[in-house]
Amino acid sequence: MPEQRKLDRRDFSDYLRLMNENTGELVGHLADISTDGFRLECKTPIVVDLEFLLRMDITSDIADKGYLVFAARSRWCQIDPVDPTIYNVGFQLIDIAPEDVEIFIRIFEKYGSDNKNNKKNSDYLWR
Repeated sequence: MPEQRKLDRRDFSDYLRLMNENTGELVGHLADISTDGFRLECKTPIVVDLEFLLRMDITSDIADKGYLVFAARSRWCQIDPVDPTIYNVGFQLIDIAPEDVEIFIRIFEKYGSDNKNNKKNSDYLWR
C-alpha cells in the first residue's frame, strides 16, 4: 500500500484498548496514532468502510474524565507482516466532540513515540 498520509503518524508506546461502545466488545489495541486517525491491532479482520462508535479509556494524566467516545471509519485491513494472527486496521476519525479534540491531541503528543513533526493545534483536521 503506497503511503498517502499528509499528517504525522506516530507509533503508540502504551497498551490501550478500544472498545465498541454499543456492544462492549474489544475492537483492538492502539498501534499508532495520527491527528486524524489511528491503527489498531485486531484479532479478527474488520470490514472496510464500516463505521464504529469507539470508547477509549484514558488516564488522569491525560484528562479529568475516564474515557472518550468517538466515531471512526475503518479504511483498510491487512494481515500483520510479522504476526499473521493479528490484523492491522486503519481508522479515520469521523466524529469527535469538540471538547474531546484537545484530549485526543494530548494523547497523540504524549504517547506517540516519533517526535519528528510536532504540529501546532491549528494543523489538526477536525477543528
